[in-house]
Amino acid sequence: MKILFLLATSILVSKDEVFAFQPNVFSSSSKVSSRYSFSCGMAEEDKKKIVVIGNGMVGQRFMENMLSLDTENKCQLATFCEEKRAAYNRVKLTSYFETLDPSDLSMTSEFKEDGTTSWYEENGVELFLNDKAVSIDTEKKVITGASGKTMEYDVAVMATGSFPFVPPIPGAKRPGVFVYRTIEDLESMLAYAKENNVKSAAVIGGGLLGLEAAKAVADMKVESHIIEFADILMCRQIDEGGHDALVGKIEEMGLKVHCGARTESFVGTDGSTDNESTAPVSALRFSNEGWDDLDVQMVVVSAGIKPRDELAREAGIGIGERGGVVVNEQLQTSAEDVYAIGEIALYNNFIYGLVAPGYDMAGVAAKVVAKDLGYDIGDDLPEFTGADLSTKLKLLGCDVASFGVNQPRPDDTDVSEMVWNDSKGGIYRKLIFNKDRTKLRGGILVGDAGDYNKLHQLVTSETEIENPAILLAPSSGRGAVDEEEDTISDDPNALICSCNDVTRGTIAAAVAELGVDGATLPVLKKCTRAGTGCGGCEPQVKTILGQELEKLGGALSTHMCEHFPYSRPELMAKIRLEEDLTQVDSFEKILAKYGHGDGCETCKPAVGSILASLVNDMILDQGRDALQDTNDRALANMQRGGTYSVVPRVPGGEITPEQLIVLGETAQKYGLYSKITGAQRVDLFGAAKWQLPDIWEDLGKAGLESGHAYGKALRTVKSCVGSTWCRYGVQDSVSFAVRVENRYKGIRSPHKMKSAVSGCVRECAEAVGKDFGMIATENGYNLYVGGNGGANPVHAELLATDIDEDTVLKYLDRYIMYYILTADRLERTASWQRKLPSGKNGGGPIEHLKEVIIEDSLGICDELDKRMAHLIDTYHDEWAEVVKDPERRKKFKQFVNTDANQERDEMIEFVDMRGQYRPTDWPADGTPQTNWKPPTENIFSKSEKKWVVVGKTSDFPVNAAGAILYGDTQLAIFNNEKRGEWYCTQNMCPHKQAFVLSQGIIGDVAGTPKVACPLHKKNFDLTTGLEIDGDLEIITFNVKIDDNDQVLVELPSVEEVDAILGTHGLRVNKSDCVNLAEDAIKVQLAKEAKKNPSDPKRSSTVLMAKMENKKKKG
Repeated sequence: MKILFLLATSILVSKDEVFAFQPNVFSSSSKVSSRYSFSCGMAEEDKKKIVVIGNGMVGQRFMENMLSLDTENKCQLATFCEEKRAAYNRVKLTSYFETLDPSDLSMTSEFKEDGTTSWYEENGVELFLNDKAVSIDTEKKVITGASGKTMEYDVAVMATGSFPFVPPIPGAKRPGVFVYRTIEDLESMLAYAKENNVKSAAVIGGGLLGLEAAKAVADMKVESHIIEFADILMCRQIDEGGHDALVGKIEEMGLKVHCGARTESFVGTDGSTDNESTAPVSALRFSNEGWDDLDVQMVVVSAGIKPRDELAREAGIGIGERGGVVVNEQLQTSAEDVYAIGEIALYNNFIYGLVAPGYDMAGVAAKVVAKDLGYDIGDDLPEFTGADLSTKLKLLGCDVASFGVNQPRPDDTDVSEMVWNDSKGGIYRKLIFNKDRTKLRGGILVGDAGDYNKLHQLVTSETEIENPAILLAPSSGRGAVDEEEDTISDDPNALICSCNDVTRGTIAAAVAELGVDGATLPVLKKCTRAGTGCGGCEPQVKTILGQELEKLGGALSTHMCEHFPYSRPELMAKIRLEEDLTQVDSFEKILAKYGHGDGCETCKPAVGSILASLVNDMILDQGRDALQDTNDRALANMQRGGTYSVVPRVPGGEITPEQLIVLGETAQKYGLYSKITGAQRVDLFGAAKWQLPDIWEDLGKAGLESGHAYGKALRTVKSCVGSTWCRYGVQDSVSFAVRVENRYKGIRSPHKMKSAVSGCVRECAEAVGKDFGMIATENGYNLYVGGNGGANPVHAELLATDIDEDTVLKYLDRYIMYYILTADRLERTASWQRKLPSGKNGGGPIEHLKEVIIEDSLGICDELDKRMAHLIDTYHDEWAEVVKDPERRKKFKQFVNTDANQERDEMIEFVDMRGQYRPTDWPADGTPQTNWKPPTENIFSKSEKKWVVVGKTSDFPVNAAGAILYGDTQLAIFNNEKRGEWYCTQNMCPHKQAFVLSQGIIGDVAGTPKVACPLHKKNFDLTTGLEIDGDLEIITFNVKIDDNDQVLVELPSVEEVDAILGTHGLRVNKSDCVNLAEDAIKVQLAKEAKKNPSDPKRSSTVLMAKMENKKKKG
């Protein structure tokens, strides 16, 4: 008998993958151990032929299941794949925009240039890429591909997936109308949006796929409108309350939602509304009364799916009335030896459009076929009897989950509902119990689904419930100690990964088999498949890994990096307990005592922050500038193109007219883009690093201090006007906010901190959304701690009520210092606070904090008070210190070897935006002007070179880099004093063609010296120039130091280097077009400008204008 499985590119992913966990066989889903590594087995001609048509997620899963069951090598697998690359994860399709690398979505291993991966060859699977199956002869058992390729089969299982349903709307075939299904669809949308300068797009469909498509559109930096026919979004998963919460979250992100929309036509640029015109789409027209046309330049249709059953239909196989191949419990169709699985399969008159049921079907089908091959898989015939449609997703950054009976039928009388509706916090929860409220039957969770696994388990296990009300509050609202710890069941049968049907027991067994040394999160995910579907369960998998390692006497590594075998709290404890701080007052001393190697971009800023929090010396002195991350090293936030923002402190949001005038004059003087922030201060964007001391000198004269927007420190204390102006105010919130901000300004912490003071319970300053916030009462202030906004907002918890200002400050001193001493690196107060132990009498972490801070239960309040007093007493305005010190100002020179400067718009084009200028948008990765590579390998290998003096050793920072200018080319010189080595590379990071590598942190990985780009942390080997864990490359040059301590670089001629690395030739332009002749003119003009920088006639702007005139004259 021959076996064929028709499995098309499907968007399904299911829970049952029939991965029977075998402790001694840890071949991951992406690499099954070779079937041909042993001599026994059938002759090739006697093997049963299994041909898989369609190499999507479900088809791939079936093959993996089949290979794991076929232990005696009885069958031969082959697969037709219509697309140009092998199986990839469609569930994570929107994440494609993060890297634009298809390999990041691969279901097996990295894609080769031809679209295949090594998995198929390693497992003896024949892959027919770019070849759609066009016919199946069920009598002769032959399948024919579009290429003419024919394959005989023994059994056919059809799982050809689905295609997007496009409603019959006039104009649906216009240019600019797309479907959302494949990587090619995304690439086509991206190209169209760029080529046609698309500003606004509509997504037709407000279901799961529609919202994913809307995210894809938003990721293109295009305004996204979600158009839904129904009255609510996701009508199959949530109700009106859930819809309201979800819409609130979506609209906070800038997307627009239009429900109840009746789309009448896609209007063309020529005004036509029919199917005849081929004019590009320009608007949506609705039949809703009173609705205006919606102007859009692109439409993405994601309004559902239709089974792709045409192959089965033409073969005479049984089809449902509305489509889909009819199957029984064994997934068998009406044709002998032909099966169907995935989105094409119609079971019990239902099409399952999720990936988990598709995996269930793949597992059942593989077992049925294995049984036919003679394998013992138990006495009972495997069956598919439907699937649990419970799901937990993160849509547009918002948790959405539904499980069990989430929308009971009207005639269902055994129902009792409980609802939590926090409209302000964007959290909606509906739990559905039986009438007696003794069992949970289902529910809907929007905005906070941290306890989804626990609730889902209660439904599936039908556990008796004593107190149903305790389940209703979201985990963030009941002070759960640790969300994941609190919600993961100890039951080995508890389902952890619903996509791949992985239980806690499977994960625990895998950890036990791998052992303490071998059990890491990546390995665990590969061998169990947990966390490899939608990825939503990865935190739980990580938690279980830690728990199981602890049982084995090990622990989940919390090491900061390869250089320190400690977490930040552990290293902080060791340093702060040193009796003599002079023994640990530098990175070098700390590394020598507690670590090894050179350090890296992870541990250096962490240690720099620890030193700032304990010692609080100037962060730019005595080599500490080499420890600072991207922003702290320049005392400013690096922005696109390598420019910086200037953010003065405005305590409490209070600013004088004179200071506002100075800000405006400074912005005009230096051509800075100005913006009021949400934190009640003014940001000035677009400053070059070498301009920063002059800018701050001007601002300092008006009494403006550093706002520390660049640091992991207190940012702002927001306030309303309070009792001084507002008729509702009960306390002077502005004065208190000014006092609080001036007290804690400049204090470095594990992550940034924000605060607010509201003058009354109307809460206009949004204090409960801050790391610490105060709300005025008639008797003083209520103090809240542990909140934050951002992608995952958390409400702060109430620490104390009706306390005066001095008491607020006393408690805050201790809270902030406790956080500084015990939090992990880059950990916000909210997540740190959630992990604290519960109070002695229960009540969660907030009770623990009350005991520590108010009752001094740990006996550390005296230390906390003294350490905070030291930080307050040693405050210094970092920019004031730089401005008055010539040596510190030198650190901001653009080039070590010259006083000349390259202007910001010589490196990236600046464009007009409503009368101000900003850098042009970066092109998307993979498009021109990104991921630059040298024209050839060893480009200068045959060039005549000479040693060029670029400065003295003392001119360059220690264990860091400085930039030099060579002709029109920027080069970075790295001084690795710890190794006694020097390196020279191009200064341009090839990722985004930004001239910033000299600002990166140097260190090592496994002994290899490297630099981390300050923009996106791309790491480059300083000896070879190759990207570490990537395929980018930078050009390197030899460096030597002579007897006079001069630094010399071996370089080709200026003309040769400029031809490849010249700044003007690599400038990022608004257009993708690169005009080499024009770039050559720009280089000459730039050189001419440098001959006499003080001559206004030779300024870059004037000379560029001359160039434009030359172009116009031909």
